[in-house]
Amino acid sequence: MQTVIIVIHLIVVIALVGVVLLQRSEGGGLGMGGGGVSGFMTGRGQTNALTRTTAILATIFFLTSLGLSVLAGIQRGQRSIFDSMPGGAPGAVPGAPVAPGAGGGVLDQLRQIQGSQPTAPAPAAPAPAAPSTPQVPGSQ
Repeated sequence: MQTVIIVIHLIVVIALVGVVLLQRSEGGGLGMGGGGVSGFMTGRGQTNALTRTTAILATIFFLTSLGLSVLAGIQRGQRSIFDSMPGGAPGAVPGAPVAPGAGGGVLDQLRQIQGSQPTAPAPAAPAPAAPSTPQVPGSQ
């Protein structure tokens, strides 16, 4: 259903851009030249038809936009950010104090991770010896 509305929406957008570009602006723009009175559509008739077509296409564009947003809202469904929290109690009140050792906070989880990994002392690296003379790049 959503794909059909998207295709209709794109067709309406392309038609709307075309109709707007065909309209005669104050300076002429891309509007199709009027010619004589004996043309198929006179200046006034052409203006009325293009204005009416623009209004109809704009209304269809508006309705398809609303329809797509309603469909996207229905498909998304409702969910809570608290459902995806690891280790959080589903009925916990935000801002309520957490018992020590409950493991509900980020810092508590980090402490548990660090506590489960063995900690090895960092090897002491000897300090580099200071050169007695200034170092000059050698030629190659």
